[in-house]
Amino acid sequence: MPEPALTIASLIRDARLQESCSRWLQDERCQLVVLDPARDPLVELERSRDGVDVLLLEQGALAPAVYQALTEQGLVLPAVVIGQVSGQVEFHEAEVHLPPDQLEQLRYSLDAALSRFLRRGLVDGDGAPQEQAADTTTPERWKLANRLKGRLGLLGVFYKRDPSRFLRSLNEREREELLQSLERTYRDLLLSYFRDPAAANQALESFVNTAFFSDLPITKAVEIHMNLIDGFSKQLKLEGHTSDFLQDYRLALLDVMAHLCEMYRRSVPPDAPFVDAPLVASPGS
Repeated sequence: MPEPALTIASLIRDARLQESCSRWLQDERCQLVVLDPARDPLVELERSRDGVDVLLLEQGALAPAVYQALTEQGLVLPAVVIGQVSGQVEFHEAEVHLPPDQLEQLRYSLDAALSRFLRRGLVDGDGAPQEQAADTTTPERWKLANRLKGRLGLLGVFYKRDPSRFLRSLNEREREELLQSLERTYRDLLLSYFRDPAAANQALESFVNTAFFSDLPITKAVEIHMNLIDGFSKQLKLEGHTSDFLQDYRLALLDVMAHLCEMYRRSVPPDAPFVDAPLVASPGS
């Protein structure tokens, strides 16, 4: 049996949440390892350090001291944090946040977590955390970057997406579930956009990550925005309020488009050859 593309270690404590996550990770391309919540996560991860690619975390379940200990031991990994978008950092700056009512996007969030982790340079070329790479007294670090490239292919999710998870490749039920989940994410973005910029940024990143890795058509993103704004407008009118201010939320849509453009720009390898189109002489020239 071929080695799974991705090994995910779950440190989720809530049994119902763990069960829900497991449902969305029933994929031959990934293997979920549920670590015993009754045991020391530092010890559990140390035992599996050569085989784990990404962490699945529960917001607020582990004390800050645990994350500090993981960092000191070089156990810094790509991470997806399940919990409400709050703008707070749970483990490290490259983590990806996903609310528990949007688990339909979990596989896309894992792809995004790997990509962000590599792009933000939390590991150097040998896989060691940069801030500790020169520390010869610390334990030997994971060759994480190289291992991920080996597991996921030469470019992996760093530049290459999985077409089998594109929106158009999903069956009708899966497609509808994903679109409804994306709508909930976008609603979180709108509700916090002007009120809580940090939380809005996490919701924005969650939406853009899934939109990118699922190859969501731009027209569908605009449709989600318009449907939600229309719903808000109708509700405000029923309550006797003006809805003129909703026009300001066009900024949120522009923000989404700008982030998506940047992700597509970065998806092109920097050393990709540029091929000039052949010049065709016009008739009569």
